[in-house]
Amino acid sequence: MKCWPTRPLGEVSETVMGQAPPGSQSNFEGKGTPFVKAGEFGERRPIIREWTTRPLRFAKSSDVLVCVVGATCGKLNLGADCAIGRSVGAIRPNTLLLNQMFLFWFLQGWTLRLRMGSQGSAQGVITREMLGYIPIPVPPLPEQERIVKLLDGADELRKLRVHADRRTATLIPALFHEMFGDMCPPSVRWPVERLGQLATIEATLVDPRLEAYLDLPHIGPDRIERNTGKLLSCKTAREDALISAKFLFDERDVLYSKIRPNLRKVAMPTERGLCSADMYPIRPGPRLSREYLWAYFLTDHFTDRAVDLSARANMPKLNRVQLDSIEAPIPPLPLQREFGQRVTEIRALVVAQAISLDRLEALFQSMLYRAFSGDLH
Repeated sequence: MKCWPTRPLGEVSETVMGQAPPGSQSNFEGKGTPFVKAGEFGERRPIIREWTTRPLRFAKSSDVLVCVVGATCGKLNLGADCAIGRSVGAIRPNTLLLNQMFLFWFLQGWTLRLRMGSQGSAQGVITREMLGYIPIPVPPLPEQERIVKLLDGADELRKLRVHADRRTATLIPALFHEMFGDMCPPSVRWPVERLGQLATIEATLVDPRLEAYLDLPHIGPDRIERNTGKLLSCKTAREDALISAKFLFDERDVLYSKIRPNLRKVAMPTERGLCSADMYPIRPGPRLSREYLWAYFLTDHFTDRAVDLSARANMPKLNRVQLDSIEAPIPPLPLQREFGQRVTEIRALVVAQAISLDRLEALFQSMLYRAFSGDLH
């Protein structure tokens, strides 16, 4: 392990804290200087959407940008020749001592610590002083360039894997379209019936007294998050008696989010659990396979209808009567079952890829740690 000299970041860089220009002198027509706020941070460099005719604080393309205000405190981008708002700080490395990409990769390991250490009650704030105190190893520039080359290569592998995972995620919608068509209008190929005639849709009115004792789930991207909605032990028989069977779901059901911003969120549980009040447990009848129903909920035809119906309600959600009224095409069961088998294979691949990506991310984080500890060969 090599021992490199460590110096406060403020000694080997300058930090420019952003300042917002007057709103009346900002525009989206490309007039003046590009203007970047934290909301314009991209995957690697900011996305220019706004300009200002009165820039107050400037960043350079050779800087490292950091979000210094709000929920995304600590998020990083490489610099741009632009004006910066108050949510952005520009760290300008002394190029005689510090390579820009070396600084960028080093700060990746500080994102969480910066966020946790940010000051302020309503919004976290990272100050110039906090950035200046960060201890950074300063190896010779050729060694910094060697480390950057290794980390860039590892990052490219990460990106390729993420891209592959995204492509895998498109396989199920593509398979659905191939086997069943686009469903618009839904009556072109298959008989159509109301969803309420094809499946059992339960209300979910969980007693609030259970909230302290149950780990209720919510639906994330293609999965149920927060402990998968497992039942936790209730403290008394009285509380246990509050759990009605109609609030339970199991591996026969499809869970569908009823709240309007989340009308594309749907999941197939793999174990028994208790529904939270923002979702419906739906059990398909004998003429529908679970995988077909799950995929149908994700189609544009179903979602457009759900959004349209929920917009008429007093509350921004899809009620049970509205969900019951949505029509669903009914392909032959053998075709649905074939679809289900192929979906199961794709989902197994997605799970395996997710595990592999988690491992790859852990290896990359280990590589970052070793790189700045002088142990990356």
